[in-house]
Amino acid sequence: MPSVVGLLEEGELTARRRVDTLREEADRIQAELVVAERELNEWVIARSRVSEVLSPGDVAGPGDAEEQPDRGEPPALPGSSEAAKPKSVVPVWRAGLAQSADYQRVVQALADRNRLGQGPLTCQEMAARFGLDPVPAKIEALRAKAKRLTARGWLAEPTPGRFMLGRAVAGPGGGS
Repeated sequence: MPSVVGLLEEGELTARRRVDTLREEADRIQAELVVAERELNEWVIARSRVSEVLSPGDVAGPGDAEEQPDRGEPPALPGSSEAAKPKSVVPVWRAGLAQSADYQRVVQALADRNRLGQGPLTCQEMAARFGLDPVPAKIEALRAKAKRLTARGWLAEPTPGRFMLGRAVAGPGGGS
């Protein structure tokens, strides 16, 4: 009859081998992911550069490059409806710049309210509008997005916790 300690050691060894195998597989996948993300970023940057060159209304001067330092991060993808990703980029607002895809839903909701002549929104109201559960985690995630958009000039916070489109984003006479 085998000993209990021997059975436990055998089980532990089997589990340890499984963990080591999975850890090696995770490391391999992580390395592949880094390469794939780098390739994706290169394609996004290339598309963005071509769009800049081909857009007739945007005339970028040499001073524009100094205001937007390149941190090696990919530019935002306009028109995408994906959810926010960690480390997503919110560029500083300037005329003719499309909003970041990850934050587009927040900006669009406030643009709709601005167009209808309605006032600012709280993050709780935004969560309800987006069909999110009104739990603190979801509300705080929206608050972080709104604060980041405010810091970059996309939104304004006329009173604490209430957000509206930034004056420049709303256009002449808008945003107030």
